[in-house]
Amino acid sequence: MATPLPAASLSSETTQTIARRLTESNRAYAEAFPGESGRRQPVQVIYGGAHLYRVGTAAKLGSLALASLQQFAPDAGSLARVLDWRFAPAMAEGIYARVVEKLCREPIEDLRIDFEDGYGVRSDAEEDGHAVAAAEAVAAGMAAHSLPPYIGIRTKGFAQESYARAVRTLDLFLTTLVGKTGGELPPNFVITYPKAAIPEQVTALADLLDQFENVLALPARSLRFELMIETAESILVLRDLLRASRGRMLAAHFGAYDYTASCHITAAYQDMLHPACDFARSMMQAAYASTGVWVSDGATNVLPVGRDPGAVHRAWKLHYDHIRHSLACGFYQSWDLHPAQLPVRYAAVYAFFLEGLAAAGERLRNFMEKAAQATTVGSVFDDAATGQGLLNYFLRAIDCGAITRAEAERESGLTLDELRSGSFGAILQARAR
Repeated sequence: MATPLPAASLSSETTQTIARRLTESNRAYAEAFPGESGRRQPVQVIYGGAHLYRVGTAAKLGSLALASLQQFAPDAGSLARVLDWRFAPAMAEGIYARVVEKLCREPIEDLRIDFEDGYGVRSDAEEDGHAVAAAEAVAAGMAAHSLPPYIGIRTKGFAQESYARAVRTLDLFLTTLVGKTGGELPPNFVITYPKAAIPEQVTALADLLDQFENVLALPARSLRFELMIETAESILVLRDLLRASRGRMLAAHFGAYDYTASCHITAAYQDMLHPACDFARSMMQAAYASTGVWVSDGATNVLPVGRDPGAVHRAWKLHYDHIRHSLACGFYQSWDLHPAQLPVRYAAVYAFFLEGLAAAGERLRNFMEKAAQATTVGSVFDDAATGQGLLNYFLRAIDCGAITRAEAERESGLTLDELRSGSFGAILQARAR
């Protein structure tokens, strides 16, 4: 004879009250941290001094990058030797061809007009002139449809000695730009704030942008920014910095050299691969996971310049190793400081995606089959997060030019529309109908 169950201790009213509170908390969390947005994240950003920016800067950088590749690695075999590629020559040929095509078609994905480290300290009159001239060049680029897909400016920080200068430069740039374009901002325009240390700085920036939008008649929250994580103290307040942004923060960029210096690591050991940098990157990943905030890695500061092929090749290999390390750590964007770094940028990214293409495709097809089977028997397929990661892999590979649409559809077993939906769960639901 079955043993009777004991009486329940909690009333249904109590459990329902807790459930309502939980639902409200989950909804608030989803609104605060919306997760991946499906936006295309650039794989690189190149910084250049504001005094050098012109209408045709992006195209010029592409020409210089292509010239460097043709001079120091004129064919796939020579580039493979420099980068120590071990895969089949046919893949090397394919990557090389795609790099050349990318440098001709879209050499710059993201460009930052720099008024900070890449610009230096100048007189107020000189910086005023460069702020206006840079804005006029951006406006002309908009009219000519010659801007890179993403563009923005880096201001000085809000330390006491630079606050007034940072605000004036931003004011002159935005006022001139909006005046020249009739109230329009470039697509994917962003403001980079350096050396973010405390939430109060981010709050001040958000307050300032509120005022600019009001005075310049711009849509609310059309002025977005990214923070540069460059100090030891900022690592401990990453989520606080995001909350202080009031929804304006798009990305967080890691500044390896300033960060290691702030950790009292001597110059001889300040390197992108230092363990302190890996710690900082992991903290950024954890803090901004599921928030929709992109993370971006720093730069290789050994530049492939000069006439000595050996020196250029060593700098290329160092840059390649840094990029591959960033990609392995889940940082799909990082910095370039010179156009001669661009060939290796795309070679590293394309090799990363193409090396794993067949395996990723097989895994994604297997996930789809298992999920479909689970759906037909009314079960729950509980490994969707891994499937979502594979979906993001294909989206990133398509966006940067590593693979074509046809290759993505063939290897993944999904249509481009399904891939672009950005949701593994949505694909499963649509296929189950």
